[in-house]
Amino acid sequence: MRSTQTPRSTQTPRSTQTLRRTATALLATATLATASLALAPTALATAHHTAAGAVWRGAWATSPQEPSAPLGPNWSQQGFANHTVRQTVRVSASGTRARIELSNRYGTTPLRVTGATVARTAGGGAIQAGSVRTLRFDGRTSATVPVGGTLLSDGAPFQVEAFETLTVTLYLADETGPATYHQFAGATTYRAGGDHRADVSGAAFTETSASTYYLTGVEVSGGRDTFRRDGIVTFGDSITDGVGSATDADNRYPDELAERLAANGSPRAVLNHGIAGNQVVNDTTWAGEKALTRFREDVLDERGVRTVILLEGINDIGGSTVSFPAAPTPDVSVAALIKGHKTLIRQAHAKGLKVVGATLTPVKGSFYDTPANEAKRDAFNAWVRTSGAYDAVVDFDRTVADPSDPDRILPAYDSGDHLHPSDAGYRAMAAALDLDAL
Repeated sequence: MRSTQTPRSTQTPRSTQTLRRTATALLATATLATASLALAPTALATAHHTAAGAVWRGAWATSPQEPSAPLGPNWSQQGFANHTVRQTVRVSASGTRARIELSNRYGTTPLRVTGATVARTAGGGAIQAGSVRTLRFDGRTSATVPVGGTLLSDGAPFQVEAFETLTVTLYLADETGPATYHQFAGATTYRAGGDHRADVSGAAFTETSASTYYLTGVEVSGGRDTFRRDGIVTFGDSITDGVGSATDADNRYPDELAERLAANGSPRAVLNHGIAGNQVVNDTTWAGEKALTRFREDVLDERGVRTVILLEGINDIGGSTVSFPAAPTPDVSVAALIKGHKTLIRQAHAKGLKVVGATLTPVKGSFYDTPANEAKRDAFNAWVRTSGAYDAVVDFDRTVADPSDPDRILPAYDSGDHLHPSDAGYRAMAAALDLDAL
């Protein structure tokens, strides 16, 4: 998760079920603490430490985007007014305290948060009775996030275990205007009219969305991993974001990587900073600021991170040849894409981060499939494999390619659009990473 910003920031795949059972067994601790009262107050914490000097580290994250609706309706452009928004996230780190990060990076007015809670998810829009904690902001139950700004809540006493799903509920009484959001959540967000922060039942939450709003991070502190600074950021586009994976299943390759690390006895937080449609060199009207701009806020300002996996460039290559969901973007040469990656590598190294470069996955049969685009992809992948620019390389291209037709995704790994992997494809990608190189 980012520091608080001021306004303008080859192994055989194992089944998901086996990985999750193994990960849970390795990470289980004593019985989770529960609240004796719903909406129990929290203790005041500073931006970086609690009063006891706790150190914070990211447990879940997503990258904020400008309000838009490129692929269908969502709530970002109209925003909220007297709504309760309930969002579920699966964390990849454990702790004894939790706090959230809210972003108004692309807001046009200050964001007034009337109240917020965190709880354990009970399925759908419901939460577990007795687990609700009121979140405070500088000791207050309400807060204002300035235009372009980011706000961290105070730390709440809350036992968090890796791979459990938490529900963050925001009550937005005032009209918000257009909302900073993340387009592809891979999880269901719920909305109700009025104040339903304390509702255990999800009955009032009759509206749903496939995006997240304002929430950009969950951090934890305390517990056995208090001083670990070995988190991993996965940075990229829709293939990092998990497009093509099942909703509410947590089968994106970063999710599978976190499970594999835990099953291997070396658990580490994995934070997903992919944005569907994102490009390295070009800004877009619907898929976030270019990687060269957002890398600092979305990666370099994350706490507790040691490694970044960099998988991005296919939209730079293909974006100039398609007109959906927006107008074509300027053509990007292989040399320009390589220059962009070199810049990201240099910035990461200056921050002391290890960089794992990834080859671009096949596109044959997709809307990006042209001879010119394929030639660019091949040339860029050859550079990734042989340049020595990265600290390590993972060959996702060869991992998911069809051996009989290497420019095409293997049918068993194809979500159906010949561009994005399926759940099985994402598992194969996670299995391809050399854990010792991370």
